[in-house]
Amino acid sequence: MLNFTNTLSSKTQEFVPLKPKTVNMYVCGITPNDYAHIGHGRCYITFDILFRLLKFLDYTVTYCRNFTDIDDKLLKRAADELGDKFLYTEVAQQYIDAYHDDMKQLNCLSPDMEPRVTQMIPEIVEFIEKLIKSGHAYEANGSVYYSVRSFPDYGKLSKRNIDDLKAGARVDVNDDKKDPLDFALWKKEDEGTFWQSPWGSGRPGWHIECSVMSTTLLGPHLDIHGGGMDLIFPHHENEVAQSEGVHGEPFSRYWIHNAFVQINKEKMSKSLGNFFTLRDVFEKIDPMAVRYYILSHNYNVPLDFSLPDMEASQTAYKRLCIVFEPAQATDSLSDEDIKKSPIVEKMVAKLEDDLNTAGLLGVLFENLKAIQADPEELLRVKAFLQRVLGITLVPLAEKEVKITAEIQQLLNDRKQAREDKDWARSDAIRDRLNELGVDIQDQKV
Repeated sequence: MLNFTNTLSSKTQEFVPLKPKTVNMYVCGITPNDYAHIGHGRCYITFDILFRLLKFLDYTVTYCRNFTDIDDKLLKRAADELGDKFLYTEVAQQYIDAYHDDMKQLNCLSPDMEPRVTQMIPEIVEFIEKLIKSGHAYEANGSVYYSVRSFPDYGKLSKRNIDDLKAGARVDVNDDKKDPLDFALWKKEDEGTFWQSPWGSGRPGWHIECSVMSTTLLGPHLDIHGGGMDLIFPHHENEVAQSEGVHGEPFSRYWIHNAFVQINKEKMSKSLGNFFTLRDVFEKIDPMAVRYYILSHNYNVPLDFSLPDMEASQTAYKRLCIVFEPAQATDSLSDEDIKKSPIVEKMVAKLEDDLNTAGLLGVLFENLKAIQADPEELLRVKAFLQRVLGITLVPLAEKEVKITAEIQQLLNDRKQAREDKDWARSDAIRDRLNELGVDIQDQKV
C-alpha cells in the first residue's frame, strides 16, 4: 500500500483516496517570467513519478498543474523587455512554450489540465465574494483582504502559531489592512485596467488563484496537493484558509512537498547568483541523465547540486543504457506482465514507501547481474523503468568534440607523459581533457 509523509502530521501514513482507486492531484506550477530552473525540474519530475506510479497501480488519476500567468514580476519583465507591462501575456506565452519544451526533454508526462489564472477571473471574483459573505474577507479602498484571524486553524499546515508571526516578515504591511497578517485576495489597479470587479478595477492576489483553480476543476476536496517546500508558508497555508473558509471542510488529504535544490549548501536563487536554468544544464548534461540524477536523490531531502556529480550520474546512466540495450519491444508488455517480475515488485515497494527513488535504484543495482542473466526479467525491468521512472534507456549520442589547439597539445603532452611513465601527470592531463569534453580510452603502453 502507498505510504506518504503527510505534512499535517509529520508521520508516514497509508494513502487512502477520497474515492477508492480514483485520485485527483493538484501541483502548483510555474510563474512564466523566466526559463525553468533545476529546482523546477526536481519538482515536476517528482510529481511525474507519482503520476506514473499511481497509474501503474491502477488508480484513475486526474492531474492538474497551473500557470500563474499574471503577477508583479511578470508585469515588470514585460515593461523592461517590451516597454509595456500590459504585454505580459506575450512574455508568459514565451516562457510557457519554453517550459513545455523543457518538460518534454525531461520526459515528463503532460498533466490532464493546465489552467491559467487569466482564464479564471470570473471564478476568482465569485470565490472572493463568498469569502466576504462568510466573514473571512473584507474590502478596503478597492482591494480585498483575507482576515487571517477569522480562521482559527491558521498555521496548521506549516505548524506556526499565529501569535508568533511578525508583521513584515513574510507578509506585506499595508495601512488598508485590519491586521498586518491579512493578505490580498484582490489588488486594486487603475480604473479601466486589468479586470472589472464589484470592488473596481484590479487583479487577483497570488494565493487565491490556486484555491480557485484547484477547487473549480477538481472539486472542494483534493486527494493530493503538491509543490516545492518553499510554498508551505505562506502560499499553501493561505490556500487552506481560503478553501476551507469557503467550503467549511478539509481541503487536501495529503500534502507532498519536494525539498530545495542547494548550491554549496545554500538554496538556489537569482539573488545569490547561483541560479541554473534547465537549458543551461542541458548544454552540458543529457536531459535523461538529469532526470536520472534527480531520481538518485529522494525528493524530500535537500539536493546539493553540482555539475561534477551530474557528470558522474551521466556516466552511470550511460552504463545502464548499455545493460538494457539487448531488451527490445517493451511497448508490447502490459502493466500486468511487468508486475510479474519479482524485482519490479521490490522496486514498486520502494516507491510505495514515500517515493523512495534512491532505494529503488539500490534494488536495481543489487539485482543487476540476475536481471542480465534472464532475458524476460531484463525486458520487464526495462519496461518498468521506462514506464514508471520515465527514463528512456536509449543510449546517449556521443557529442562530437572539436579538436582545438589546446586539446591537441594536451593529447600530445599526455602521450609523452605515458611514454615517460609519469602517471601522475598523465592522470592530471586526462582530468583536464575530461573537463573539456574529451573522454580518453587508454591502451597499454
